[in-house]
Amino acid sequence: MTTQQTPNDGTGLIQQDPWLANYAEQLRWRYAHYLHRKSEVAPDGNLLGAISQGHLIFGLNRGEKDGEPGVWYREWAPAADYLALVGDFNGWDRAANPLERGEYGVWYTFLPDKAYSTKLTHGSRVKVHVGSQGSGQDRIPAYIRRVVQEGDNHQFVGQYWQPAEGFVWRHSVTEYHGGLRIYEAHAGMSLEEGRVGTWSEFTHSILPRIKSLGYNAVQLMAVMEHPYYGSFGYHVSNLYAPSSRFGTPEDLKELIDTAHGLGLRVIMDVIHSHSVKNMLEGLNRLDGTSYQYFHDGPKGEHPGWDSLLFDYSKYEVLRLLLSNIRYWLEEFHFDGFRFDGVTSMLYLDHGIRDFTSYDDYFGANVDADAVSYLMLANELAHTVNGEAITIAEDVSGMPGMASPVSDGGLGFNYRLAMGVPDTWIKLLKHKQDEEWNLGEIYSTLLNRRHSEKHIGYAESHDQALVGDKTIAFWLMDQEMYWNMGKDRGSHIIDRGMALHKMIRLLTFSLAGEGYLNFMGNEFGHPEWVDFPREGNGWSYSHARRQWSLVDTPDLKYSDLNKFDAAMQNLDEKFSLLPDPFIEQLLLHESDRILVYRRGPLVFAFNFHTNQSYADLRIPVPDSSDYRVVLDTDAVEFGGFGLVYQGQVYAHQSVPMYGRSGSVQIYLPARSAQVLVPLSLI
Repeated sequence: MTTQQTPNDGTGLIQQDPWLANYAEQLRWRYAHYLHRKSEVAPDGNLLGAISQGHLIFGLNRGEKDGEPGVWYREWAPAADYLALVGDFNGWDRAANPLERGEYGVWYTFLPDKAYSTKLTHGSRVKVHVGSQGSGQDRIPAYIRRVVQEGDNHQFVGQYWQPAEGFVWRHSVTEYHGGLRIYEAHAGMSLEEGRVGTWSEFTHSILPRIKSLGYNAVQLMAVMEHPYYGSFGYHVSNLYAPSSRFGTPEDLKELIDTAHGLGLRVIMDVIHSHSVKNMLEGLNRLDGTSYQYFHDGPKGEHPGWDSLLFDYSKYEVLRLLLSNIRYWLEEFHFDGFRFDGVTSMLYLDHGIRDFTSYDDYFGANVDADAVSYLMLANELAHTVNGEAITIAEDVSGMPGMASPVSDGGLGFNYRLAMGVPDTWIKLLKHKQDEEWNLGEIYSTLLNRRHSEKHIGYAESHDQALVGDKTIAFWLMDQEMYWNMGKDRGSHIIDRGMALHKMIRLLTFSLAGEGYLNFMGNEFGHPEWVDFPREGNGWSYSHARRQWSLVDTPDLKYSDLNKFDAAMQNLDEKFSLLPDPFIEQLLLHESDRILVYRRGPLVFAFNFHTNQSYADLRIPVPDSSDYRVVLDTDAVEFGGFGLVYQGQVYAHQSVPMYGRSGSVQIYLPARSAQVLVPLSLI
């Protein structure tokens, strides 16, 4: 027997998906284009050379000139006529420190220590004055590492950031058990108080919560500097500057180091799909042209996001973005990235349409340069850190998104299973649970490319944003304000509590090889997320997390929280998420029963509104007695406790649906149980 060899021309994806055979030529072209872009950087040291060391070249960096120590400043501004470094150190004199123009439009100057060591100091405010087309403007350097907002007009200004002592890292990341279990979070809205939270407060107050729940990764949103807080961090202005509204770069490093000490990986939400239009804070018209970093004209503007789109064909754009990947991995020890807006990057129409055919993934509508950039970015990330995690936010279903670059894929480790939360929201909006088609739900949760790993989730920040509601609020709405006390009875709350747990368990066990939860949704956070803006009177009332709800033992929020921890423990203990073996065992639409296995565990769901089953016979795969290891109806999870905790169901040699054995279980209405063979305990 011979092992099939993977082609080295980008068509290896066909072995995973034979339907791609008709697109072999397009796959070869896509891979050849990537190799061509990669060859362009080969003379300068390949991916680990100059193309990913922009942060060590541009901006403000310590170095030497003719053996004399000092600070270099470089800026790429090919269309500019005049550049000068200005700031506190020279009294903002636009003629005192002009830059010289070098090759390829790179401007530079050197500030020797003997003249500037007491002037240009740690924290000094700086900008670059750019003269172009007869006018001049003070701008923030493209590679600046810290930006602060100050003054009566609250304008942003760059800072020369050079602490006397470097940060001392104490912890390295450890291996984790099971699959990737991600806690998506935003430091600014992580407090209960109506204000912006800090990195330090997140470190001390939120990381312990994440650890206690059993997650093994934190995904941080809004890390890069963004002038408008209400953009949720998506209108980025300064790619290399951690947002100063949350604290210093060292505060962020302390967060990451502490997380590593707790056994948590830290993933960054990276925004390389677009950039803010702001000229005073961002990259727009830095050298006086609209086409320096971005496409010119309508191609350079996203119609729905009011932002600018990078031109990935340019060397300096690649250097800006690839160096950014390396910078966050090496300087801050991030463990990987969730790439936002990948669909918009891939297609010239930004994916604003239905994808109904494989033809949609190839052809003139695909931005080949963006595809090549993503392949290069993934290759670089995994070269810098062999354990780096990269996740694609792509709604289009592009084949090969989470397949190796060597096979012709884009190289991500995971892709988000974005259709799953949309399914839940549609069901909650338009149908009562007694109308849900269990077969369709089961199929939808499994509808993915099984050769590629997915992150499943029931809701993320997208589903909780203003204009929508959390799953808990869809289920229970205003009742959550009055009837979440454990001493109060409410049919709406009982239903909502039951379905909230069942929805999460279904998603957790079926929708992917990893799982994601947005901060607060583990305990059924009510209402929605809405950042301070003019339309809400600049209110923080919905840009916070009400931890007091889950911390009050007399409220049922704590029960939902305990369930989430028990659910995470299923994967920690039994390595559930990495197990590829999923099989339906029983489906009765009329009785509202769904039973399936994942690996050795058996999941039994009863979606009936009022019918409990005292002697429900279900097929089981192993000749073993089975124990209940998770019961959504347990008292500790806010249920009625109708099944004995740790209940064991005896194996019976009664054939059922092709299985040689079965068990009889008690499955109350609107509840689910997870069973494990006693042989595994």
